[in-house]
Amino acid sequence: MKRIVTVQDISCIGKCSLTVALPVISACGIEAAVIPTAMLSAHTAFNGFTFCDLTDEITPVAEHWKKERLKFDAIYTGYLGSFRQMELMDKFFTDFKTEDNIIFIDPVMGDHGRLYPGFNQDFADRMASLCGKADVIVPNLTEACFMLREEYIENGYTKDYIKNILMRLCGLGCKNAVLTGVSFNDSELGIFCYNKDSDTFSEYYTEKVSASFHGTGDVFSSAAVGALMRGLSLESALKTAADFTVESIKATLRDTDRTWYGVNFEQALPYLINELKNNS
Repeated sequence: MKRIVTVQDISCIGKCSLTVALPVISACGIEAAVIPTAMLSAHTAFNGFTFCDLTDEITPVAEHWKKERLKFDAIYTGYLGSFRQMELMDKFFTDFKTEDNIIFIDPVMGDHGRLYPGFNQDFADRMASLCGKADVIVPNLTEACFMLREEYIENGYTKDYIKNILMRLCGLGCKNAVLTGVSFNDSELGIFCYNKDSDTFSEYYTEKVSASFHGTGDVFSSAAVGALMRGLSLESALKTAADFTVESIKATLRDTDRTWYGVNFEQALPYLINELKNNS
């Protein structure tokens, strides 16, 4: 069985980060190892959430794993909350990267043209450097633009604009750059990918659902890296992850007792499992 280690925070309530990554990766038939970077009582959209920084635990965990000679088929990072955590991930990549595994980075920093509270341009610059060590990065357009110090365009951008962003992202050093949340019309939302080695682009679109929920980025990224580990090509893995994310949103909308703080990805897991069986 293949093994993914995912490094991100855990919100005890909230359906995001590790509470998404662990079950989704497991449903893909892949062992999920975790390094929690922080523990929150609930994600940050809740009022009065508690926060426990676990940065000091990252190095002891990594050192123990090195002594045990543990290896990982993929290293997947999500939300990293500080410069120190990025420095520790830099070292983790050095210690655990092999010729056969991949580094998959979701550089969670912002959306809709703004960085999340606590982040600034210096943070985005450091994240850009970290992304340069990845095999696959999956920023949204906001995160990409901050890492590149590029002007952000909310609507009305062209395919040439997106292709230029992707090529410049690969210029940071990563092998594959994927932009999420790309849309050229009012009815579709999708992903646009560039592979530096083959100098080729690919794109895939799903219907644009008129609803917004927390955690959909984590649902997408976790499914994508899980599908990759099941042997799917990057293009097929991204397609599977995008479709699963839409199914999760639809399941949420069908639920009259749905919560406001996340999507019902659990109800869409049978869809993901079936897709992987049919395509692996």
